[in-house]
Amino acid sequence: MNRSEAPPDSQGPLTLPGIGASPGVAIGPALVVGGSAPSFKRRHVASEDVEHEVQRFRAAVSDSQANLRGVRERASRAGGEIAILDAYMLMLSDDVLVQATEGNIRVDLKCAEWAVSSAVRVLAAHFEDMDDAYLRERGQDLQFVGELIIRTLRGGKDPAPFVKLDEPAVVVAHDLSPADTAAMVNEPVLALITEIGTRTSHTAIMARALQIPAVLGVTEATTRILPRDNVVVDGLRGLVLVRPSLQELEAANRRAERHAALCLHLRDTFDLPAETADGVGIRLEANVEFVSEAAGAIACGAMGIGLYRTEFLYINRTDLPGEDEQYEVYRSLVETVAPRPVTVRTFDIGGDKFVSSLALPGELNPALGLRAVRLALSRPRVFRTQLAAMARASAHGPLRIMIPMIGTLSELRQVRELFDGVVRDIDDRGLPRAEHIPLGIMVEVPAAAIMLDRIAPEADFLSLGTNDLIQYTLAADRANRSLAYLASPFDPSVLRLIVNIAIVSTRLDTPLSICGEMASDPLAAVFLVGAGLRSLSMDAGAIPRVKETLRRISLDEAEDATAECVDLDTAEAVEQLLAKRFAPRLYDILQEG
Repeated sequence: MNRSEAPPDSQGPLTLPGIGASPGVAIGPALVVGGSAPSFKRRHVASEDVEHEVQRFRAAVSDSQANLRGVRERASRAGGEIAILDAYMLMLSDDVLVQATEGNIRVDLKCAEWAVSSAVRVLAAHFEDMDDAYLRERGQDLQFVGELIIRTLRGGKDPAPFVKLDEPAVVVAHDLSPADTAAMVNEPVLALITEIGTRTSHTAIMARALQIPAVLGVTEATTRILPRDNVVVDGLRGLVLVRPSLQELEAANRRAERHAALCLHLRDTFDLPAETADGVGIRLEANVEFVSEAAGAIACGAMGIGLYRTEFLYINRTDLPGEDEQYEVYRSLVETVAPRPVTVRTFDIGGDKFVSSLALPGELNPALGLRAVRLALSRPRVFRTQLAAMARASAHGPLRIMIPMIGTLSELRQVRELFDGVVRDIDDRGLPRAEHIPLGIMVEVPAAAIMLDRIAPEADFLSLGTNDLIQYTLAADRANRSLAYLASPFDPSVLRLIVNIAIVSTRLDTPLSICGEMASDPLAAVFLVGAGLRSLSMDAGAIPRVKETLRRISLDEAEDATAECVDLDTAEAVEQLLAKRFAPRLYDILQEG
């Protein structure tokens, strides 16, 4: 639904900051789409009409799923991301949502639209204050689900949720659902701008899959950008220029051209080896959340999957995933990637993370509470089920199992004892598995980093989880925007921890990699290689840039820079040193166009 048009010159130029969620620079007219929830009248129904309202709701769910299946087919044909649409379709018939909605109809005598809205509001509230950004975004998904059902219930009285374009345009919205973005695969969308969302939101994921620039989290974008305004969407710097000047347009065009040239160059390097300028091989792997992401990661040059997150198997459902269900998911991933290796992380949920199938207590400080391995060990039956599914999947290709948030040696020993029992049970059942299944840990708790000389000998491998390591080392909540200035991967305290971890792993001959976001930063990657790491896992889209960065720098140069960095006093000084030393030859990569 387009807003009524206003004269394009009624306001002057604007620069609106946001979050660069998908790289690139695009210029074009704005299409401002309605982002408000569908309207409906809140009314009570008579007792004799309750079953009619329940049937209306069920029919709307069925029709919504059929609508999404059509979008999924179009997205699949165009090569777009479809796994998030699969999850979206499952959410439509989620038992928790269905039961809550039908309860609102039967008990409170609410009309179907009102019952859906009330159920979604209560369920989504569980996600709002979560520490984990990925799970916070799932609250938005629930709201999308509710809006889709309500639109269907309205029988076409509200605009369809999917964006249709008559000409190439920049889509501006309060937010976009996965269905909206997936439906755009055949539309001439130049770029996306939304008022909410982060790099982990489905809008960001879909924009990267569609390879169009996106800037999210732009405050009041739908009111400050007028229909048909000329806009520049700079997904590299996270900026939106509204009604830009001629000089700004020329500069944006130059950035767009440079970015396009860099992308073409990087595409030509996909098949080149990942190594330093003097030929030292570096293993580059990908972090993924869905099986369908794996093929795209390999196409970007990933040598394997360094982190596969499993939390999605547990959210938005009332029952726990069984062994066979999980086995099929892990098997599919392993077979997709084989003969390349896959590292599967056991669930990192708990505390603030709402999982309806696990009765978890509320906590004042969930980041330091019952989560990850602590939760797993407190629910051994649930943990054994996941470990058994992972162990069975190892029969289909190289698979490693990684345990998050290990803080003490006793925790690792408890996991090892439980895992050994799971393996014996699999053998007793006559089920196939790999002869050896590596069991490793994420090093993300400072206690584990300090005691690594005692812990590492009992782990098959180590992986740096820098996101939490930074948070816990600096006592700065990574989800707190007002503390973002503290949570820097370049803080000398973090760098010293990393160097010490690398020294211990080398001395004890325990393989070390990194799967935190730090690996995606080209300059940080240089530091990590200089510190001794030879295996980095990151967002698949970052692999070509990191590979090209390392191919331009020798190991000696990286080691010298790392040695100087750990002697500095501030994160700012570290960034300045790395930029001064390497920016001239990495200018195109660091500027990203």
